[in-house]
Amino acid sequence: MRYVYGITSALLVGGTALALVTQSPVIAQVAQNERSEIAKAVPRAGAPESFADLVEQLQPAVVNISTKQEVTLGVRLDPFAGTREPVTQEQQGGGSGFLISDDGYIVTNNHVVTGGPRGEAVNQVTVTLTNGKEYKATIVGRDAASDLALLRINATGLPFVKFADSSRARVGDWVVAIGNPLGLGSTVTAGIISAVQRNLGTGTAYDRFIQTDTAINRGNSGGPLFDLHGNVVGINNMLISPVGANIGVNFAIPAEAAIPVINALKSGEKIQRGYLGISIAPVDEDLAAALGLPKERGEFVQRVEDNGAAAKAGLKRGDVVTKVDGKEVTPSQTLSYIVANTKPGSRIPLEVVRDGKTMTLYAVVATRPPEDQLAGANFDPEDDQAVPEDPKGTADTAVQNELGLSVQTLTPDIARAVGVDAATRGLVIGAASANSDAGRKGLRRGDVIVTANRVPVTTSEALAKVVADAKKAGRDAVLIEVLRRGGPSQFVAIRLKP
Repeated sequence: MRYVYGITSALLVGGTALALVTQSPVIAQVAQNERSEIAKAVPRAGAPESFADLVEQLQPAVVNISTKQEVTLGVRLDPFAGTREPVTQEQQGGGSGFLISDDGYIVTNNHVVTGGPRGEAVNQVTVTLTNGKEYKATIVGRDAASDLALLRINATGLPFVKFADSSRARVGDWVVAIGNPLGLGSTVTAGIISAVQRNLGTGTAYDRFIQTDTAINRGNSGGPLFDLHGNVVGINNMLISPVGANIGVNFAIPAEAAIPVINALKSGEKIQRGYLGISIAPVDEDLAAALGLPKERGEFVQRVEDNGAAAKAGLKRGDVVTKVDGKEVTPSQTLSYIVANTKPGSRIPLEVVRDGKTMTLYAVVATRPPEDQLAGANFDPEDDQAVPEDPKGTADTAVQNELGLSVQTLTPDIARAVGVDAATRGLVIGAASANSDAGRKGLRRGDVIVTANRVPVTTSEALAKVVADAKKAGRDAVLIEVLRRGGPSQFVAIRLKP
């Protein structure tokens, strides 16, 4: 669920209930949407009297996906043994998908096969065909930025479908969705395309959707949106609703955006996106008035990363970027979208307004860093957070359990955010438990741990090792060197949890 101004924008993950139907024999070597029956199912113009013939050919290529994931809820103390053990729970979920080859490749949404709060893949994926056959699926690849995933089952001679050229989709075109909403297997709904190239304001590389009034609900996620030629024009992704269920405002990832990602996942290639290394803000009415510029045209540069692509091009704080590679920067065509979809290494012109004067700079586009690194660059020391209940790994768990701290490696960007020298090496505290000795002694989010027991620490694994070594030596405390904005480092002895 995402709540925006009181409206729920929900990813369409459903439960694991299944409804199975019998599948007609198919010719595996021919795509379902290439068979001669399709021509008979679709009239030359207008809506068909029935979608039945079309659906009959396409349904066998649409699959139900059910998942299982072991999730850590917390840590439990055994008072008799004096040990701590994780408290886990098996969670179930699922959605829809569709076969794109006769040898078992299946496209779905990444969030359908994501199980934990940190974006981990689920432990088990089961795919069920319309004839009731079940297969264990492997996750070939996932891409969180586009919310796409590629699975594979060990089978051949399977029915499959192909993608459409979604750039030719028009508002008002009829479309058909097939999927498993609310656990009701192989459900068919029809409607029209309500909008194309819909920008939802996320500012990401894939903030372009096909909007449709076709009834889509939880469990439809990852399923295909077909045009009347039987080709996949989009991949159902999310809905907007005040009640969490369909009200006719639904969104699909366009095929043209999905195809390059799916091809990269299939071939094992790393997906690369463009990056300039700047923080930006839209030119709203107030900012436009202050700068004497038209509103909603261009984006304002808030920060420029040292030695980044933008810095090397001569971009400065306070500049307004109005065009990128000849494309106007507008609310519907953001700077982030244009740059992210530009091949790294490309040299592109940037039209910039600086002090009321227009100039052109040239930037060589860099490669976008991993999302967790970008999240670190936006570290806000004032954003108070609780210690996460589901640590990312064993080292994080040990640090949290023994010290009551959540930590991450200090980067130059985070160092600047917390007010220490950018060259400082160590760990930044993300959260400190109020019930821990560290919390009681005043350690807080934004503090930097430089050493532990006089040993430099730059990873949670290094800190966990110091803690483990201290316990082996019979010590019940660790000496932490802490650095905080505006002062010298200080040593604080932190007691380990009994």
